[in-house]
Amino acid sequence: MAMQLFIRGGGDLASGVALRLNRAVLAPIILELPQPLVVRRTVSFAEAVYAGEFKVEEALARRAEDLEQALLWVRQGIIPVLVDPDCQSLEQARAVNNLPIVLVDARMAKRAPGYDLDFASLIIGLGPGFSAGLDCHAVVETMRGHFLGRVIWEGPAEPDTGLPEWDPARVLRAPVDGIYLPEVQIGVHLEVGERVATVDGIPLLASLRGVLRGSLHPGVQVQRGMKVGDIDPRDDPRYCNFVSDKALAVGGGVLEAILSSLDLRPYLWE
Repeated sequence: MAMQLFIRGGGDLASGVALRLNRAVLAPIILELPQPLVVRRTVSFAEAVYAGEFKVEEALARRAEDLEQALLWVRQGIIPVLVDPDCQSLEQARAVNNLPIVLVDARMAKRAPGYDLDFASLIIGLGPGFSAGLDCHAVVETMRGHFLGRVIWEGPAEPDTGLPEWDPARVLRAPVDGIYLPEVQIGVHLEVGERVATVDGIPLLASLRGVLRGSLHPGVQVQRGMKVGDIDPRDDPRYCNFVSDKALAVGGGVLEAILSSLDLRPYLWE
């Protein structure tokens, strides 16, 4: 593949995109924060920042110390995770190999990112906050429903509703500012009222019956109201270890956008 592919963000949605692209032999490099705030950690390549390496389904990710090492991991079939919150490696990549650059912004920040369209050869934004033709070349819809995974080449994604897609009781939120310390492993069954974690010493209790599907990394600093966990009332622990249907659908949209770009087709399998 004679192009350089970057995914900004390594959470569960971004990791579903990375997994689908990796399976299609489009090798991505993931760009993350020094301390990722990822809830669905068992299916998030961002965990490689903490653990050194991490596997999601069959794909192995490994933390890279710089772009040179990241490119080495790519050649070895490993997904690199590079701490680079400001996307400095894009400029480095341009200087190294002068290949077309594809940037997928999968952070789900839900606000306009402020990219110039010449920041990369193809910029793909996921979900609300992006508008194709204004701050990216293509948007992939992330809202569940009829248009999930659809590629938009002109205009914005559906606006953010500010509401969880599932029962709001599924979402665990920090009661105060402080350090998050989980007390239950992801995949464990919970009953209503069971203690899940503490924030600054204050207990956080399960709000419904089900499996703990996600929980932030121990020891991260959180703010009051921040999402820190997720309970799945379907109560099937298997789901904790597989990328979601939504993430795979969005990944399919990203793959379509890349393959549909006429400017990139000559570089796809050189």
